[in-house]
Amino acid sequence: MKTLILGLGNPLLKDDGVGLRVAEELQGRLNSRGDTEVGLDYWGGLRLMERMIGYDRAVIIDAIVSGKPPGTIQTLHPGDIPTQRSASAHDVNLPTALQLGRQAKAHLPEDDEILLIGIEAADVQTFNEQLSPEVEAVVPDVIELVLKAIAQERLNP
Repeated sequence: MKTLILGLGNPLLKDDGVGLRVAEELQGRLNSRGDTEVGLDYWGGLRLMERMIGYDRAVIIDAIVSGKPPGTIQTLHPGDIPTQRSASAHDVNLPTALQLGRQAKAHLPEDDEILLIGIEAADVQTFNEQLSPEVEAVVPDVIELVLKAIAQERLNP
């Protein structure tokens, strides 16, 4: 099984960089594995789908703003993402992007082999490269969650 672990975010907007931070930490631990790639990315939607082409499973780590306490870790799946309301055809949500990719016969992970890990952010608007203390505190927990997930035969047993 070829696995992609991808940290998403903007490193200049405080907690929005948490996915990138987790992925950077995982790169050193997992880059020697031939079946796993750890990467950093700054896009969602169609570009995120394109990044997953050729993989059997994917773990995506990103900041989330859902109203839960900062530092809360949520595990989600593509079907859990709320409908995105946008006037732009270029700004599609992940489930729509995956559907388009599958219609084009791209080799993509099935929805049950995509794990989305959201870390509740305290601040995604301040220009700052440091994470909030509550978010920084859970980085080791997210790393362990990713390592446990990829050690399983299936991401969503």
